[in-house]
Amino acid sequence: MIARHAPLPANGRIHRSSAIVARPGGTAGIPHPHAGKRKLILRCWHSLGDITLLTAAVRELHRAHPGKFLTDVRTPFHDFWLHNPHVTPLPDADAEVIECDYALLGESNTAPFHAIHSFTENLAEQLGVRIRPALFRGDIHLHPLEKAWTPQVAELVGADVPYWIIAAGGKRDITIKWWATGRWQAVVDHFQGRILFVQIGANGDHHPPLRGVLDLRGKTDVRQLVRLVHHSAGVLCPVTGVMHLAAAVPVREGHPPNRPCVVVAGGREPAHWEAYPHHQLLRTLGALPCCDNGGCWKSRTVPLGDGDIRDRDLCVDPVKIFRRKDALPLPRCMAKIVASDVIRAVELYHKDVACQCLSNAQRKHTHAALAAHSKAT
Repeated sequence: MIARHAPLPANGRIHRSSAIVARPGGTAGIPHPHAGKRKLILRCWHSLGDITLLTAAVRELHRAHPGKFLTDVRTPFHDFWLHNPHVTPLPDADAEVIECDYALLGESNTAPFHAIHSFTENLAEQLGVRIRPALFRGDIHLHPLEKAWTPQVAELVGADVPYWIIAAGGKRDITIKWWATGRWQAVVDHFQGRILFVQIGANGDHHPPLRGVLDLRGKTDVRQLVRLVHHSAGVLCPVTGVMHLAAAVPVREGHPPNRPCVVVAGGREPAHWEAYPHHQLLRTLGALPCCDNGGCWKSRTVPLGDGDIRDRDLCVDPVKIFRRKDALPLPRCMAKIVASDVIRAVELYHKDVACQCLSNAQRKHTHAALAAHSKAT
């Protein structure tokens, strides 16, 4: 391993080479490499998980129509696209602007589509071409130097140890995806000394602190998050962006070929729309009247009073399981999933896939690091 701040190439950039090729004199008659290609700027201002799905659509466009398109992107996460071979820098005035969005949502409960099909279908329809997804994941790329940098967790712990990422919360405007903090904590406690959990979460979102974890909430930018997922042994989360990253980010050398991921999903979204082939998606679809014919697609358990239209279409079966008067209720579909369900799903990987529990030496490093971390916070 080398330090994450290792010297970069002389030009100071490692993300992609320029698509503009300098030519010596006397090149009359030699076509420009961009000649005849349709230039596109793909715009999308959705969340991180949605942009992960868009990376798959861009890959599949170029796979289905090689050499026909040049694509650049405009999204909230510029660094997400670093090292992507399908992205070419294009000026706004020199390309068609395509507004990318979801398609097929209205069919998600009845038709056999995954969310990956959504952006692919939308892009194909706007471009008037056929695109059929060939890979069941997003398309995130890392530079070899990034892979060689010392992992962030290794720097904090003082040793290169296996870990799982845990996202124990969610966006404040979509409360129906939240699970009980005490249940997340029970899962962490069960695996104490066997699995190091690294807690993540964006500043401003709902991510209550957990005990006995390495707390990186609000301490990772998007590129650091990609590298954090790359080095991870597994991911535990609700339906959220890191679930899509768990499938899209390449696994670290020496790890199992498919990264374990346990998703506490409930009944909001149809399983076939969200689940990846190697993930454990814990859902209650078909077990309750409100999700007996697919996901309910609601966003909130109670009105938040922010003027959002979603305040008018609430969960029909919220359950008050918390003692605190100010605590929001859980949707029954999430309340039906208990800590033992999640523990069993994680143990499926550890017992049958040998997903790297902490060794005795690693346990000592981790215990000392968590103790120091707890004092510091």
